[in-house]
Amino acid sequence: MGIVDWLVIVAFGCLFVGVGVYYSRQNQTSDDFLLGGRNMSPIALGLSLFATIVSTLSYLGNPGEMIAYGPMMTTQLAAHPLIFVIVGYGLIPLLMRQPVTSAYEILEARLGTSIRLAGASVFLLLRLGWMATILYATSQVVLVPLLGIDPKWTPWLCVALAVVTALYSSSGGIKAVVMTDAIQSVTMLVGAIVTLAVITVRMGGVAEWWPSEWPAHWQTPNWGFDPDARVSFGMLLISTTLWYVCTNGSDQMSIQRFLATRDAAAARKTLAVSQITDVLVCLLLALTGVAILGFYRAHPPQFNAGQTFGTIGDQLFPKFIMTEMPAGLAGIVLAAILSAAMSSLSSGVNSACAVLEKDFLSRREAGPLSAAASVTRMKWLTWLVTALAVALSILNILIEGNLIERCFKVVNLFTAPLFVLFFLALFVKWANAAGAWLGLLSSIATAVLIAYSNDLGINVGVSFVWMLPCSLLVGIMVGTISSALTPATARKS
Repeated sequence: MGIVDWLVIVAFGCLFVGVGVYYSRQNQTSDDFLLGGRNMSPIALGLSLFATIVSTLSYLGNPGEMIAYGPMMTTQLAAHPLIFVIVGYGLIPLLMRQPVTSAYEILEARLGTSIRLAGASVFLLLRLGWMATILYATSQVVLVPLLGIDPKWTPWLCVALAVVTALYSSSGGIKAVVMTDAIQSVTMLVGAIVTLAVITVRMGGVAEWWPSEWPAHWQTPNWGFDPDARVSFGMLLISTTLWYVCTNGSDQMSIQRFLATRDAAAARKTLAVSQITDVLVCLLLALTGVAILGFYRAHPPQFNAGQTFGTIGDQLFPKFIMTEMPAGLAGIVLAAILSAAMSSLSSGVNSACAVLEKDFLSRREAGPLSAAASVTRMKWLTWLVTALAVALSILNILIEGNLIERCFKVVNLFTAPLFVLFFLALFVKWANAAGAWLGLLSSIATAVLIAYSNDLGINVGVSFVWMLPCSLLVGIMVGTISSALTPATARKS
């Protein structure tokens, strides 16, 4: 890291904080802070939705996955047209009819207060674990080796990254979050393009890094539903579709962006922009992984005992930035990685504040706070959520697997269980609170069993990618059947 690279990083940080200060003057009420007046640009919101979902885990994990295992995970992009139809025309019209700020207000109307609080609590657990993982991965995998410092500094790097994010999130609210997300989306796109261009120039053309034969350590393509395969196309297609449906249909971060638009058509445009950007960036990151693998096969790195391309895939993208990227360009690519982290963190913090405010604090008060007091409390909640995420980040030391596997084991653990509640509330007329509780708990148990079967010493016979569809199916079946068997007197609680 040279002085030019540091100047690039500092400039980006100042830009984001400046955006927060600019929009701080427009937050007159809590609705402004959380939804931007419900009339925000669907294009900006689409870029924000993309940047929210594509965190550092994905930005580093996709090239690392390509290096270590090959392109099977990239085939999940084939699910996007189906996702747009299901979410855009099946879920968004239902969600946009609800005059809510927190998505979990929808649950109370159908299933009672206890399910609303359960859904809000599961969301907070999901997103706090997600933010903690992002902080840990960005600090441990990127910043520690980049700065050449001892890993014991990881917690302090987590604090530094979180403080910058909280500064602009607490001052500017959702408008600052969305605008910085849009800038960060473009930065991520540029970062991947810059890396590809540098490798292509260094090696003398695309043909020099493009593999002439299937690398021996890559997974053999599996186009069926083989439960023994680490990743199979059929199962990945189902898992990806369900993940996006569950996330966009139950996660406050996604629903909050839909609610910030004026109507269902604008919300669909937000979804379309997000998906198009996702496809472009994911393809570029996959190509980046191929290019980095080609570079290091031509210029083999120093392997420690037992290391192979399959075991250090996640480390090679940051290594290339540190050792091979020209001055200035390294700062741009690092800014892209930090952008991936901060965009997700800021969105997670803002959405968690919305849930804490609407589902736990304001609903218990005798009367509404003044507009100024409400905005002040939202700012303090931003710092509280940030502090919790930092405190939890160090627990990621206990999670095994590469970054993509961390996404499944930590980030996606509660994705299906949360959507089980919304499925029952929106589509099962006889659903009740007792059945919803049983569906939620059975779905969580299934997800934990599959994700951590090796840690628990249990052989469930399926890959981690089966976690989401299996836990979703179990939760819906248990919730639907148990609701039908529950007496009418237990329909709400």
